[in-house]
Amino acid sequence: MDYNEFFPPHDGIKLAKLAEMLGAELSEPNEGERIVRSVAPVYRAAPDQVCYILSRKNRAELETCNAAAIICDVALTSLIPAHIPALLTKVPHTAFANAGAILHPIAMQPSPVVDVAGDISPAAHVDPTARLEEGVIVEPMAVIGARANIGAGTRIGAGAIIGSDVKIGRNCTIAAGASVLAALIGNNVILHNGARIGQDGFGYAPGPRGMLKIVQVGRVIIQDHVEVGANTTIDRGTMDDTVIGEGTKIDNQVQIGHNVRIGRHCGIVSKVGIAGSTRIGDGVMIGGAAGINGHISIGDGVQIAAMSGVMADVPAGARYGGAPARPMKQYLRDMAELLARADERDKKTGEKNG
Repeated sequence: MDYNEFFPPHDGIKLAKLAEMLGAELSEPNEGERIVRSVAPVYRAAPDQVCYILSRKNRAELETCNAAAIICDVALTSLIPAHIPALLTKVPHTAFANAGAILHPIAMQPSPVVDVAGDISPAAHVDPTARLEEGVIVEPMAVIGARANIGAGTRIGAGAIIGSDVKIGRNCTIAAGASVLAALIGNNVILHNGARIGQDGFGYAPGPRGMLKIVQVGRVIIQDHVEVGANTTIDRGTMDDTVIGEGTKIDNQVQIGHNVRIGRHCGIVSKVGIAGSTRIGDGVMIGGAAGINGHISIGDGVQIAAMSGVMADVPAGARYGGAPARPMKQYLRDMAELLARADERDKKTGEKNG
């Protein structure tokens, strides 16, 4: 197997040890000495790689699979080729994610652009009043403002900007080109390349000569274990705070407006726009390119389909879709009726739909 230069293989771990680390059962204990170095998709997995399947839909891909092991639920064991052992677990998706972290640790956060000799590059600017704990790494061209506080083990990427009085916790990664202003950042936070945190929100009042800017004097608070994608923007609050809850994962190119409060362990996919002062509960999942109106509340555990337009409050546990967004069953029924009408029209006119 040829590995790419960006994410080289692990030095090797025995399959039995990997099973132990994943909390999985090895279907063939006598195969525990196999060496695993990488992850791969099912169809091209090689003898030193591990892959996973979640359903019978992967059956055809197994014909060309030569993996060291396949992670799967016990219910799918009968699909596994005889020459490949299985790592059996009730949570195969989770187990594969953990296997990837073990075998490719450098891919779990943005990689350094430049290896810094020592902790702080001479080409970086660190204000003399800033406080950096031991082990903070600052890459070239990064700027750290007055009175900023940065915790041990955090890395500030090349060209990143950390504003005055910003506080960043421990073991964070602020990738190249990111900017952090008027913000308090927790521990183990990842901000990907070009993320913009803490710029002023979009607030204007009508005046006799046009739009008058409303002052934005709040903050952004990002709690522990949050990940923010590349070129995502999170605006500071107008007078209150914009808050991102613990464990929430935000994709690339998301816009989060001022005073928005997002709960814990949410997932927000790319191109989502969330207008100001919206409240989002815990465990909410929002599909790509959805638009969320301002000053509304979305309850815990809500799922919102991609491309939806959410105009009003959504109750906890609901599944919504469409524009305007409505309960998923209603949305699917409406779409079926529209398609049926379109088919009937096309029959009458002799045209074909789509």
